[in-house]
Amino acid sequence: MSDHDVDKFWRGVPLGCEAELAPWLRDRGSLTLRIQQRCANFAVRNVRSGLARIALDESALLGIAPQQLAWSREVFLYADGQPVVFAHSALACEHLRGVWSEVRTLENKPLGALLFAHPLVERKPLHYQALRNTHPLYRRAAGVLIDPPHRLWARRSLFCLHDAPLLVTEVFLPEILRLR
Repeated sequence: MSDHDVDKFWRGVPLGCEAELAPWLRDRGSLTLRIQQRCANFAVRNVRSGLARIALDESALLGIAPQQLAWSREVFLYADGQPVVFAHSALACEHLRGVWSEVRTLENKPLGALLFAHPLVERKPLHYQALRNTHPLYRRAAGVLIDPPHRLWARRSLFCLHDAPLLVTEVFLPEILRLR
């Protein structure tokens, strides 16, 4: 699948999603907080943050030219020592100096704390996709798994602050289902 094909597979409902995963996917609140409430030890491990090329569908959502570098951050969320979510966020570089300047200094801190603490941040609708092993986000997320499943469910949405969009994609790993 090419980057051109990715965007047509994101849908407004998670069709075919396992029943036990659906509440995690559909919850519009802070995923960070939801995980923290269900484990004794929560951690964020920053894998990469900096300028990067992002997928064409991501560029389109952010209103930046294809192949233009964007600020990108990738982290794993851990619950009790187990990776439960791979999170990828992207932002137009022009917004790093403005309203989203704090994302550059997050390191191993959760982005969710920043997003849900600001009263003017607006979350757009969630979109879902079952990622296969041909998808770049699947490959990066599955890298920590010993026996990755044939697909991983992901959701994404735009967070907007003063007309500056930040795209957040969360890929749910199998261990998320162990959290009650």
